[in-house]
Amino acid sequence: MKHLIILMITLVFAGPVMGEVKIKEVISPGGLTAWLVEDHSIPFTALELRFRGGTSLDAPGKRGSVYLMTALLEEGAGELDARAYARALEGLAASFGFDSNSDSVSVSARFLSENRAAAVGLLRDTLHNPRFDQSAIDRVRGQVISGLRSDAKDPDQIAAATFRRLAFGDHPYGTDGAGTIETISGLSRDDIIAAKHVVFSREHLYIGAVGDITAQELGALIDDLLGDLPATGATIPGPATVGLTGGVTVVDFDTPQSVALFGHAGIDQDDPDFFAAYVLNQVLGGGSFESRLMDEVREKRGLTYSVYSYLSPRDLAATYRGGVSSANGKIAETIAVISNEWAKVAQGGITQAEMNAAKTYLTGAYPLRFDGNARIAGIMVAMQMQDLPIDYIATRNARVKAVTLADVNRVASELLQPEGLRFVVVGQPEGLENVTD
Repeated sequence: MKHLIILMITLVFAGPVMGEVKIKEVISPGGLTAWLVEDHSIPFTALELRFRGGTSLDAPGKRGSVYLMTALLEEGAGELDARAYARALEGLAASFGFDSNSDSVSVSARFLSENRAAAVGLLRDTLHNPRFDQSAIDRVRGQVISGLRSDAKDPDQIAAATFRRLAFGDHPYGTDGAGTIETISGLSRDDIIAAKHVVFSREHLYIGAVGDITAQELGALIDDLLGDLPATGATIPGPATVGLTGGVTVVDFDTPQSVALFGHAGIDQDDPDFFAAYVLNQVLGGGSFESRLMDEVREKRGLTYSVYSYLSPRDLAATYRGGVSSANGKIAETIAVISNEWAKVAQGGITQAEMNAAKTYLTGAYPLRFDGNARIAGIMVAMQMQDLPIDYIATRNARVKAVTLADVNRVASELLQPEGLRFVVVGQPEGLENVTD
């Protein structure tokens, strides 16, 4: 078995580099659409399926049902219980992965060409005939509850939960997709089955494949695998209103270091100014040591090890957010420095040199994302879900380079809201006044 594991590791990281990514659209005989990158250099294929909606599709009072259902997909299918299922997957030297977030449920499969038919057959059984044995439900439910209990004692998770609630209120984005101990404990097997029927449909399906497979073979494969799914799916919730207002929310927690998340409303991925905002964020807090926030908060003042900001354009709402940790006695100063830098960039913009350095980094780092078949398949599916053109990989860097300094500084004045920044601080910060939400 050792040689199979080594082979699979090699195959996962094998694949075309960015300059060789040639995507073709495949329409199956049954009318399903997929994006394909053929690469016959290694007898291996990565298949990525994504279903829009995710944990936002939970029924009222059933929070966590989609999350739990997704976690149970690998616990047996058809005639195979959980142990037999794991043995079958291992015997095929294949791997399946199932995940969920607030916008989608993803299904990832990797398999050797010689085992393609058997691997796809097992995956078909997984999607159409999952067992959802009560013993598996009880075991996985226990794991989820254990995770939720751990999260309730984790300052990072407490901050995230508080920020979600303040930002999105009663919208599904406002709560954890994993549910609560109470909702998870109350889910029945029928609830899990109902969640499966809510999630899987052709209407909300996106497909990407990379590897040793032709367009004709892929068309037949996806029809066999997915053609029997319902044509239409559940209604996706409407847009979320970003309800963040300026100020500080303190959650008391006994720890020597405070964790802080901060943010306000953001910018959608399809906004014409998105790339200007992308370049702007790289300069302001994009995570590199050259960012304004890193320079002011860490390098000049030694208030933290790391501070960052990022754009978060999700399906139903966009936010601009960031995070930092600092000692309880320093977090007030840290927040003041971040707020001040936010205001300085909003009012004065960035320099030509900063923009040039940001562009160099963003365009140079982009090819590093394409480091294997599985990564490329996932990127292609994300492109489809964001309604990006099929040639986006080839044109993306040109879009970054086309951004002008005037674009960035105009967007800075429009997007950045220094007075609207909401900070959520978990710890025992000194010198911070809590603003009741």
